[in-house]
Amino acid sequence: AIRLNGSLPKAELARLTGLTAQTIGLITTRLVEDELVVKHDKVRGRIGQPSVPLALNPDGAFSMGIKIGRRSTEWLLVDFTGAVCQRHTLHYDFPVAHTLLPAIGTHLDALHKALGPLSDRLVGIGVAAPFQLGGWHKMLGLSDADSSEWNQIDLGARIQAMTDVPVSFVRDTSAACMAELVAGRGRDLKSFLYLFVDTFVGGGLVINSHLHVGSHGNAGAVASLPTTLPQGSVPPPQLVHYASLWELEQRFMAHDLDPSAAYDERALSEPFNEETQAWLHEAAPALAHCVITGTAFLDIKAVVIDGSFCRALLRQLIDATTEALTAYNWEGLWPITLVAGNVGPDAGALGGALLPLHANFAPDQDLFLKVEP
Repeated sequence: AIRLNGSLPKAELARLTGLTAQTIGLITTRLVEDELVVKHDKVRGRIGQPSVPLALNPDGAFSMGIKIGRRSTEWLLVDFTGAVCQRHTLHYDFPVAHTLLPAIGTHLDALHKALGPLSDRLVGIGVAAPFQLGGWHKMLGLSDADSSEWNQIDLGARIQAMTDVPVSFVRDTSAACMAELVAGRGRDLKSFLYLFVDTFVGGGLVINSHLHVGSHGNAGAVASLPTTLPQGSVPPPQLVHYASLWELEQRFMAHDLDPSAAYDERALSEPFNEETQAWLHEAAPALAHCVITGTAFLDIKAVVIDGSFCRALLRQLIDATTEALTAYNWEGLWPITLVAGNVGPDAGALGGALLPLHANFAPDQDLFLKVEP
């Protein structure tokens, strides 16, 4: 309740949780003693006794999130409130296992040492990565050997061997969806399909304020969604072929332009913008097909779209996708709203960092989501 609201006095905590004032007093006293919660200055000027707001202690606990992607790896050190304290980033054309794994250990050690006397308050590490990092390797121009090397590695186990704190593993777009659920749109949307446009597009699913991962942890794997009906024996193209930044990279490279511009503001400036608009012309209808398909199956009110590109391009993509949805027959379906994600490019790494905090400080990991702001 305190995390959702920023700070709360004991009386308001009792009202929100339905617990007695005495119980709230016992719990909060223990949390203050454990340095997980701090007392703010008294609030005066209201009827009755001055209230003392309680807030999370940023230094109460720390966690790390690692997002391993096909173009970069990001390390985040976050405090107990979820705020980013430190960030490390490593860019590459594609991760090579025998060089990236040692680098992961080096950056983890550096972030842990940066905590100094608070190093014993690191409660865990969350790793967010594609289930098959070597997937779609032919699109990326990788050899079968490079692809199979990643697909045979247990990333969670390898990183666990580098540290004494617990390591959690989750699919990258599920982690991004979790970050949006806890720190973004999830504060006002109870159910939504989440689409994240990265080097490869992916997604997640929230149902009744719960992250739904599915039978294999792969719910929301929209990259594999076919975009047309099969033509003879030829499999139809998948969403990943149209709505991924990899495709925008290829357009830039075909004109001798820097492909990394797909991830920043340069994408909307000349000479990049012409190719960006051409990419939008194909990506938006493909995403619209995904949206209406998801609406038919899930009966949700909103689709949250985010990505690892600039916010201006995100707005254009949402507007173009909204326009593309008008071409469909919506008879028998309820209207859907497209909204921009609030977390942005940090979503995967931040979602990974939130995993250890939840595991340690929410015995019922969904409990805090049931408390209304």
